[in-house]
Amino acid sequence: MTSGPDGATLTALEERLDTPTAKGLAHAVSAAIRDGHLVAGDRLPPIRTVAAQLALSPTTVSAAWALLARSGTVATNGRRGTTVLDARGGGTTRYRKALERPSTFELDLSTGVPDPALLPDLGAALAGLTSAPRTGSYLDDPVLPALGEALRGDWPFEVAEVTVVDGAMDAMDLVVRTQLRFGDRVVVEDPAFPPLVDLLESMGAQLVGVAVDEEGLSVEGLRAALAEPVAAVFLQPRAQNPTGVTTTRRRARALAELLSGTDALVVEDDSAAGLSSAALASLGRWIPDRTVHIRSFSKSHGPDLRLAALSAPAPVLGAVSARRQLAQGWSSRLLQQVLLSLLTDDAATAQVRTAATTYAARRASVVSGLRARGVEVGGSEGINIWVPVHDETAAVVRLASQGIGVAPGAPFRLGAPAADGGHVRVTVGLATGDLEPLVDALADAAQTTGWSGRAR
Repeated sequence: MTSGPDGATLTALEERLDTPTAKGLAHAVSAAIRDGHLVAGDRLPPIRTVAAQLALSPTTVSAAWALLARSGTVATNGRRGTTVLDARGGGTTRYRKALERPSTFELDLSTGVPDPALLPDLGAALAGLTSAPRTGSYLDDPVLPALGEALRGDWPFEVAEVTVVDGAMDAMDLVVRTQLRFGDRVVVEDPAFPPLVDLLESMGAQLVGVAVDEEGLSVEGLRAALAEPVAAVFLQPRAQNPTGVTTTRRRARALAELLSGTDALVVEDDSAAGLSSAALASLGRWIPDRTVHIRSFSKSHGPDLRLAALSAPAPVLGAVSARRQLAQGWSSRLLQQVLLSLLTDDAATAQVRTAATTYAARRASVVSGLRARGVEVGGSEGINIWVPVHDETAAVVRLASQGIGVAPGAPFRLGAPAADGGHVRVTVGLATGDLEPLVDALADAAQTTGWSGRAR
């Protein structure tokens, strides 16, 4: 080994290198950081030096550095080399880019949140807590038996157990942390939900983006991705965020058949439960032994309930439960009682149905108006639309100048920048009143170019 700082680093890496692969080297660097041999600000040796000393190819080392960069562990800056980052800095880059907008918009359609006016009234559910069972024990069942029964009775495929967690992202975080390892290849939709991408990249996953068409995740795209081992496939089966695409039964079956010969875990995030007019086509119908299904109630019943239900194969569910015991243990049974009341109360159920109808009407009005103005929007349901634009930045700026906030499309995409100009995500579920002015503004922005700032 060479002497000096590089020599000490190379020795630390060699001692921790279990396998001569990109993933193995990335693990070695992570272990060296965890053990204190590398700290934030330290510069890793040049790629060719590492390759020569550890008997690896430069390509392998470069791939390891790329894995580490995607997880936020290191940053590569040309001739300045590759530097260890402060792991405490967090990893919500895409989420911040998608949602960090000025709060002064007259009409902010950038958020992806439901209309508060369309959420069910909590009055009766909260009043019912006065007669609810006591919740003073750490040893009670983590899920209220009556809620578990109600959830299983409406689940898209037969399951023995459903647990309750603190929202869809908590569910996905638990699955990711218990089932994935650094460097695992993971298939995600492209475009994808930015917080999920941030979560997976923070864990060092190799993301493989697969396109979404009008029936769901592309079969051919998934087939190409499966040419190499895939650890998990993440899907949004209804009202995909941002495109609004709902997976058809035909597509779900084709995807399940393709995955049936693999070891990949399927993770379904159904955030449109209660607000969708389409029957849910879950892959769990065909491959239940490898399907994790997550049902969120944030958009239908209220984000502040912070509740989602999760089913999974027994080993996965056991790992999730064990992980939860190291932290919160269970989701508040008082909130579970509120959710149970909302799910079983006729008035609340009617309010959710009204919300679904209202969201559908708002979406249809804007989409048909844009079509009449020459702007075609795909998808079929949900509170968001994915609007194609000639110039993404120009479109966002033009709308902002009119007091309308939308989310740029770039944080949702995994591949190279769109050659067709890009997209903006618009939360039309928040649009009320006369929608014609909004449609006019969106159509004009879609045709705006960066050269003139005016519609062409």
